[in-house]
Amino acid sequence: MTRNPKIVKSSGEAVRFSPRKLRKSLVHSGAPPEVVDTIVETVTREAYEGMPTHEIYKRAFALLRDYRESCASRYKLKKAIYELGPTGFPFERFISAVLSHSGYRTETNRGYRGKCVSHEIDVVATNGEGTRLIECKFHSDRGKKCDVKVPLYIHSRFEDIIRRERAEKGSHSKLKPGWVVTNTRFTRDAQKYGTCVGLYLLSWNYPTKNSLKRRIDRSGLYPITVSPLLSGKEKQLLLERGLVLCREVLKAPYLLDQIGISKSRQKRILTEFRQLCNTNSGL
Repeated sequence: MTRNPKIVKSSGEAVRFSPRKLRKSLVHSGAPPEVVDTIVETVTREAYEGMPTHEIYKRAFALLRDYRESCASRYKLKKAIYELGPTGFPFERFISAVLSHSGYRTETNRGYRGKCVSHEIDVVATNGEGTRLIECKFHSDRGKKCDVKVPLYIHSRFEDIIRRERAEKGSHSKLKPGWVVTNTRFTRDAQKYGTCVGLYLLSWNYPTKNSLKRRIDRSGLYPITVSPLLSGKEKQLLLERGLVLCREVLKAPYLLDQIGISKSRQKRILTEFRQLCNTNSGL
């Protein structure tokens, strides 16, 4: 075994294996320190030169699942967000559901007339402060980032809508600065442009202290796709019924009956979901 071997990321980039980074990701799963220590030691011992990062993830996930399924589910969060594809519509519903549980009234795929042309907005979120237009950019390719062209394009669409609103309603317009949300990452230029023009950018790891991952972990608003106990077909059946959050399944457990899940499996799934959603923190 090579000491600190080079491993290969999904982008094809080769980097040194970092037990510290692995430990950090495992800590977020909620596993106790002694379990984290054991997993880090095991994976470090088994790592080899040229090992794909997804193989490291799979091994750590399997070891976590042996300990507790809810910890494995938290660790799987990033992969679970990708499973909300491939069309991106379930991702839009997920973002809508997260905002709805955070005090917003939400709509998806709402049409707006701009000054120049009409637009369809992925998510419209309204609270006491006003209305925010939100565009969701879903990528199935894990190595793909949202470059500066994405906020440039979306900002121009928002501005077209805002110009019409201001012309018709003046100071009574309740439109607030828009959001761009992605399941991947923004390039540095995209972040700079968003900050410059007043767009709020939200990605897996940005903003650092209020990223999509941190919001989900704090609030317990996990997508059903995190569950290792549900098959891909079962997840799809639940998504087709409009359920995207684990806590939504807890409120309507009879739907597990409807898709043919046995009582014994239902008990395990609901126990896992209760552990995941056991938080009093808000967004």
